[in-house]
Amino acid sequence: MRVSVVVCEHTLDRYQDLRDAVNSILAQSHDDIELVLVADGNEDVCQQFYEEYDDHESVSIHCNKNNVGLLESRNNGARVATGDVVAFMDDDAVADPAWVAELVEVYENLDALSVGGKMIPLWVAGRPRFLPEEFYFLVGVTQRGFADEKGEVRNTFGSNISFRREVFLDLGGFDTTIGGRQGDENLQGGETELCARLRSEYNQSVYYNPEAEVAHKVFDYRTKPLWLLDRAFWQGYSKRGMEVLVPESTGEEYDFLGRLFRKFVPARTRNLVRNPSLEKAVQFIMLFAFTGAVGFGYLYGMTKWR
Repeated sequence: MRVSVVVCEHTLDRYQDLRDAVNSILAQSHDDIELVLVADGNEDVCQQFYEEYDDHESVSIHCNKNNVGLLESRNNGARVATGDVVAFMDDDAVADPAWVAELVEVYENLDALSVGGKMIPLWVAGRPRFLPEEFYFLVGVTQRGFADEKGEVRNTFGSNISFRREVFLDLGGFDTTIGGRQGDENLQGGETELCARLRSEYNQSVYYNPEAEVAHKVFDYRTKPLWLLDRAFWQGYSKRGMEVLVPESTGEEYDFLGRLFRKFVPARTRNLVRNPSLEKAVQFIMLFAFTGAVGFGYLYGMTKWR
């Protein structure tokens, strides 16, 4: 099974991180891989791609004429790809050597239409000790309580998700207006919306394989409390937006909230009482702070998304 991995870049500012991503893809244990590099409207990036990778037999290059954004860039990459499966990874991620092999195993054994994996943190500036694992999704990492084991989920992160290419193209790819509806760049949910359409049209959801790991680099600015609280606010806002735009896509948020207060808060309370520490206490407080920020974002979203 041939797998095309699409990686998009729009600036040279993080080009070394992109090299790390590329190297991890070209070092995969699966032996039939095509890497599709998409330069999003930046001639310097396009030129750099051709200088470094044009002679590599496993690499294809596509350059957008204009800056069209991540979702359209991914769609363009999928269109020029030649694989049976098209997978997506970000420029600030590093794939485990067995990542693609783990995706392929699910496709071949379960006849899946879409497969995603687990995002793990790569703390560039050190782990923020105040951040509870239940809110790791704020930094693009799979959070505690996402899924207990392998099986179907609504969607996984966009930096670790794949589709049978013919299915992806039949669905029309990512809805490129998600982040720009009514000029709203704070609305997120491209993967959520696409996977909702997958479920609606094919009656099948994304299959989650936690053994298919991709590490996400968490840079210093993403570990600051104010940045994370702001992120949580806009996550809540996006949840409300997706609830209106794609009503069938939001059940997992309510399930997570239920697990948070029925399971994780009581467990953390017991742990804090039995083995008190400053880190545990701060995380316990931040658990409610982030929940509140998400809630305020959701309420703010209700004033716009009706």
